[in-house]
Amino acid sequence: MKNKDYFRGKNVLITGFARSGLASANLLYDLGANVSVTDNQDNLITHQNLKELKSQKIKIELGKHSREFIKDVDLLVISPGVPNNALPILWAREARVPVISEIELAWILCPAQIIAITGTNGKTTVTTLLGKIIEASGKRVFTCGNIGKPFSSEVDKMREGDFVSLEVSSFQLENIDKFKPNVSVVLNLSRNHLDRYNDMQEYLEAKKRIFKNQDSSDSLVLNYDDPVIRDLSRDSRAKIVYFKKEAGLNPNQSAALVIAAIFNIERDLVFNIFRDFKGVEHRMEEVSELDGVRFINDSKSTTTEATVWALKSLSCPVILIAGGREKGNDYSEVLKLARGKVKSAILIGEAKDKIREAFTGVVDTEFAATLGEAVKKAVSLAPKGDCVLFSPMCKSFDMFPNYEERGKAFKSIVSDLSKFKPKL
Repeated sequence: MKNKDYFRGKNVLITGFARSGLASANLLYDLGANVSVTDNQDNLITHQNLKELKSQKIKIELGKHSREFIKDVDLLVISPGVPNNALPILWAREARVPVISEIELAWILCPAQIIAITGTNGKTTVTTLLGKIIEASGKRVFTCGNIGKPFSSEVDKMREGDFVSLEVSSFQLENIDKFKPNVSVVLNLSRNHLDRYNDMQEYLEAKKRIFKNQDSSDSLVLNYDDPVIRDLSRDSRAKIVYFKKEAGLNPNQSAALVIAAIFNIERDLVFNIFRDFKGVEHRMEEVSELDGVRFINDSKSTTTEATVWALKSLSCPVILIAGGREKGNDYSEVLKLARGKVKSAILIGEAKDKIREAFTGVVDTEFAATLGEAVKKAVSLAPKGDCVLFSPMCKSFDMFPNYEERGKAFKSIVSDLSKFKPKL
């Protein structure tokens, strides 16, 4: 790591105690900081993370935020997903305490070259693909960020000459200060997170922060086929590199190919990776086939555009399982593809009424109280040759802590189908 003494002796408060908060706490403790953590959730995940802390000297507050925790703090580190109106953030700004995101914390220490990837859809796939491409080229690479493994959990292993393929969300970008990737990538922009942002322009402004500190020594990769993204070149000082749809490739592959070219990685090697790539877990993941019915886990889908992508990928009739926590999506956007392809939709979670309203007259809908009940209903409606697609279009937080746990639950339910199918 570089700047290893930067945090020594500093009083650092971390807000949020999920994966990133835990990783930040342990990293800062190892660096000699005086660490405290506050999280207004007191649940199974936060209690599990307590067991992973490196020291009992790290002060922990769960189930509330106390103003005394901000007293004498030199720095506040925000975990992804913590809103900017959270009390510790308001108190820190009032006390003129610097506020940074978890990726800024790791960036300060990172000696490796960083390729930071954002966009509404495709971030995880491109980040994963790029990691495999760089690794195949003989270089040492860390694939992390919003993809599941926090940047701050890996940075202590990094050396000069290494690479980081970093998935970055708009939430993580909101509180960067000097974060400056060597290559930044903006894949696309579509309606998303309007439960957090006032409108699409505010959402776009959060995404644009990925290149705010870049200069002519850095590269910015933009989607030429998306006019809004293409025009971001006017706001950047970095070298602009465009990707566009290329025959035989999907947009994610086109982006990965262009990024690889920046590092002079041969096209043949890249295409070898494309050929062997099986996809990422929870994104159009083939789970099982039972009595001629395919079960596909697309829990990573938290937008209507992701579900449109999923439907485009399927040629068989679909029983769709969808729903979760509402985030401002326009569910009517899937109807053009759903018409004639989606035979029925089983709806769960807080957004089920809004999805039913959008689907009325186009797709038959049923409600289910749990994911398990939804799968049972889907099985009863799916004859041989059909596909049960779990593509929620929503956040998981009403029923599951994250999309990974949601996807694992779906896979576990499917694996147990033989036990409860006779009861239908």
